[in-house]
Amino acid sequence: MKRVRSAIIGAACAALATAAIHQPVQAEEADAFKIGAVVSFSGPYGIIGESMKRGVELAIEQRGGTVLGKPIEVTWEDSETKPQPAVQKASRLLADGAHMIFGAVSSASTVALQGLVDQRKVPLLVTISADDKITRSDGSRYTFRTSNTLGMELRMAVEFTKARGLKKVYGVGADYAVTRAGWEYYRDQMKELGVEIVGEDFPALGNRDYSVIIDKIANSDAEAAVLIVTGSDAVTFLKQAAQAGLNKDKLLFGPVLQDELLAAAVGPGSVGANSGVRYHFSYDVPANKAFVEAYRAKYGEWPNSFAGEAYDGMSWFLDVIDETGSWDKEAWIDAFAGSTRENSLEGTKVMRACDHQAMQVGLWGEVVKGEPPLPELTMKITDVFQPDVLFPSC
Repeated sequence: MKRVRSAIIGAACAALATAAIHQPVQAEEADAFKIGAVVSFSGPYGIIGESMKRGVELAIEQRGGTVLGKPIEVTWEDSETKPQPAVQKASRLLADGAHMIFGAVSSASTVALQGLVDQRKVPLLVTISADDKITRSDGSRYTFRTSNTLGMELRMAVEFTKARGLKKVYGVGADYAVTRAGWEYYRDQMKELGVEIVGEDFPALGNRDYSVIIDKIANSDAEAAVLIVTGSDAVTFLKQAAQAGLNKDKLLFGPVLQDELLAAAVGPGSVGANSGVRYHFSYDVPANKAFVEAYRAKYGEWPNSFAGEAYDGMSWFLDVIDETGSWDKEAWIDAFAGSTRENSLEGTKVMRACDHQAMQVGLWGEVVKGEPPLPELTMKITDVFQPDVLFPSC
């Protein structure tokens, strides 16, 4: 298996050395703070992992490469978008002394990791997996999610359906537990609204040929297709849909269907697709402007959703750890639960103590042709939904 080790070590300075002297000495104190990162570099969500890696590395670099006065070391592992490799590799990282786990990408892998971190009593930081059950009341003490839930993204899709006045919709969801559950929620909401579901299909995760499904949608009287797919599945579907001309006759949208990374992979056929957006570089708050400037300077491109969310979550968590002044993992957990991030890339985020889910705004947009210096294909944010309409109470 390919194993990539990335060590980002800030230069020592007198101020940090002095701070370290005053930290309480505990048995857990180490020579370095070790992060075990298990994300997708291959498989259906392999397109996502490198962007997450970039976001995390920039977050660490901007804090001088240290936390609690010690250098930060990150070891990156490929989950292969599968639960078993994710757990195996995270176990090895913990055996090597990882103080926290970062990941995964697929919700199935993240849920599998939860059992491991609960057993080992080590924090798990989630910045992309969206299954609602990852953060739930009386759930995992050691898991925190700083990004969207599928539930909030589906609520945005419902609001979009209502706003566009759609009456007939065709549904496509990857044959995967979280996306099937998401489709059931959307379908139930449509029933209450009197919107007809004219058909539904559940292709396998990583499917390569959507021609039969595309033909069924094209020959139906549906006005639109809601697509609960992402990663390479979203890319493949939209490419084949454009080749068949489906995007000219049907409105295509989904809760996490597109961002600039995925749109670039699709090409011009992505124009007009509507999607929930987990982060966007155009969101007008000071912290985001500074992040975008730094990211473009370092990587020469605009940050996508996966990079932005990874940066935001890791920055928040490491700041909380620093504020504790302690190597006690339980102290980190207690401090992060109920904490507030005033300078998030998306404004203010509040970590709910009841379920360890961050309350935040929801962004929705449409793929359009970008004008320089924007990406050739970019998301135009059309709606910003407030947390109180997206998150049910615990």
